[in-house]
Amino acid sequence: MFVHRAPFSEACLANYRPLVGPEVVDRIQRLAEPVRGARVLHINATAIGGGVAELLFSLVPLMRDAGLDVDWYVLDAHERFFDVTKGFHNALQGFAGSWSQEAFQIYWDGCADNARRLARAWRDYDFIIVHDPQPLVLRSLLPHDGIWIWRCHIDLTSPNLEVWNRLSPHLALYDMAVFSAPEYVPSDLEVDHVGIAMPAIDPFRPKNRPIRADDATRIPAEYGVDPLRPYLLQVSRFDPWKDPVGVVEVYRRIKAERPEMQLVYMASMAHDDPEAWRVYEETRAAAGSDPDIHLLALEVPHDQIARNALEVNAMQRGARVILQKSIREGFGLAVTEALWKEKPVVAGDVGGIRYQVRNGWNGYLVSSVDECAERVLELLRDPELSADFGRRGRETVRSSFLMTRLLEEHLGWFNQLTGHRVATATP
Repeated sequence: MFVHRAPFSEACLANYRPLVGPEVVDRIQRLAEPVRGARVLHINATAIGGGVAELLFSLVPLMRDAGLDVDWYVLDAHERFFDVTKGFHNALQGFAGSWSQEAFQIYWDGCADNARRLARAWRDYDFIIVHDPQPLVLRSLLPHDGIWIWRCHIDLTSPNLEVWNRLSPHLALYDMAVFSAPEYVPSDLEVDHVGIAMPAIDPFRPKNRPIRADDATRIPAEYGVDPLRPYLLQVSRFDPWKDPVGVVEVYRRIKAERPEMQLVYMASMAHDDPEAWRVYEETRAAAGSDPDIHLLALEVPHDQIARNALEVNAMQRGARVILQKSIREGFGLAVTEALWKEKPVVAGDVGGIRYQVRNGWNGYLVSSVDECAERVLELLRDPELSADFGRRGRETVRSSFLMTRLLEEHLGWFNQLTGHRVATATP
């Protein structure tokens, strides 16, 4: 199905002028002119949960506001397909293991079913942007002459070669591949054009815009969190790469010195991630019976996405310190969101987080449970340092990680791939 009923952001380019300056908006409008009216299709695995859906909720309407005709297609497949693709996702980020021929066949058959659905609803798209490995082989299954871009949001620095060698030949049919950091680009990639584009946030979505002060206390209380006592927060999937059990261990070390602390781990359970419930149960076992540990595994229907975004916003604004204790991380939009809200962040020294957090300037980068706990305790002891980190973090996002930058990059690719040469310098 095409996602038309999703609660897209209402942000438009004009709203960004006070944040990024008129010269940025004018440059975007000049880039958009040669491709105005172009038909664009985004394809990904889920409309709920995870960073890709977060991006598309905002990028799609912003592209439309720039004059493009944009659709968004979400894969429709059974649970076995998503079991396999979750395994592929982990493998491409470095998990060891092997896969049967049956697993690859399940993957192929699931993509073939979606290719048939797309063929029945097909339009003459000018640009097709395929996100991550789940729909990657659609390019081999759809005889379409548009320009195809593979947008990889995960860390490919050390992929499991069994999976990579089965999937990567299909990339030869793509016109461009885009990654979140230069070090993620595989050395054996056979694509004519390569781009680098770090993700970004939309400050006008319910998750990021200002909220009423009472919401920052009322909403945590609705989930059993005491708003009068400080709490740590991590907003992530229940995923081994996010190290939720490690987050619990960090909290226990902090709790020994600061018994008033609480922990909140908040996740939207995406339908393309059947592994999440297993990881949730492992984390629940690690948490034991501690009443100050709040593991929130939220299954969010389409009509509640805006409400869930407000809840995440309130939790982030109420937290004393925000964690992102990732072991691997393609980028980490939850970090971006926290920085935008002027919150001190302690995060794993990995992947795309390093492009956002400057260690000791707007947050801390850590590599172990003990280091993470000690850095959190430093921030709890020094509210002035926390406030300084927060102010610098917001400016980091304003200057580098807002949605206008991502839109400008997409327009630049479209112009490049269609042979347009657009002067973007401000007169």
